[in-house]
Amino acid sequence: MEIAELGATLRNRRVAAGRTIASVSADAGLSVPYIANLENGRGNPTLAAVSNLAAALGVSLEVRLDGDDGTASSTALPDSLVQFSRSERFRSEAARLPSDAARSRLLEAMAAMGAVATRPMTDLDWHRMLDVHVLTTRDF
Repeated sequence: MEIAELGATLRNRRVAAGRTIASVSADAGLSVPYIANLENGRGNPTLAAVSNLAAALGVSLEVRLDGDDGTASSTALPDSLVQFSRSERFRSEAARLPSDAARSRLLEAMAAMGAVATRPMTDLDWHRMLDVHVLTTRDF
């Protein structure tokens, strides 16, 4: 996994959990600038630092050396989606999901849909995507 992909994954997990960099920093024992740099695809993290971040985010860390990780690559979250994920509506709907991993998958799915759009996504577009999720997963 490249540093940019690792950074996007860390950011997606943190945002999906509704956490700030500062709160993750405190739990992981790492500085805020260090984590911010990693999330922005910069730096050269140690395995210990990534392990601490995984623990702080409540996820497991899997290290593979065989070169075949068999997983789909994470889609970086556009800034407009990051902003939307901080809204009361998104937080309310995300809180209904069973786990941080499910919330992260929702954000990654929304980012993937936004990536194929022919124009930049607006706040209204993100609301519509969240509406699709609600309509297809909730029993009314």
